[in-house]
Amino acid sequence: MNFGSYIRERREQLRAGDAQYSLRQVASRVGIEPAYLSKIEREEFSPPGEETIRSIASELGEDADVLLAMAGKVSSDLQEVIRKRPALFAELIRELRNVPDDAVLRIARQVKDGEW
Repeated sequence: MNFGSYIRERREQLRAGDAQYSLRQVASRVGIEPAYLSKIEREEFSPPGEETIRSIASELGEDADVLLAMAGKVSSDLQEVIRKRPALFAELIRELRNVPDDAVLRIARQVKDGEW
């Protein structure tokens, strides 16, 4: 599913249980025009910038990194990390491409806990 379609589907799911998730109300809380959000949802416009995507993610209860990836973007903090050691992270990501999620999570937890 594409970014815009996903946003629309998620917003409509939330709206089914709560009228505050109307297009106008969500756009207002995110800080964009309703027409702009509508065009994003209908994929007439490309996905917005990082901060707007982060606001949409927060509003819809979604993971910002997942929505950024759906939009073909990488968060600025991750870009900074990768820029410092691009060859190393490129190799790491390519090696992890086919590793099962649970194994990747285990590695991430070990790094976080300092068990290296």
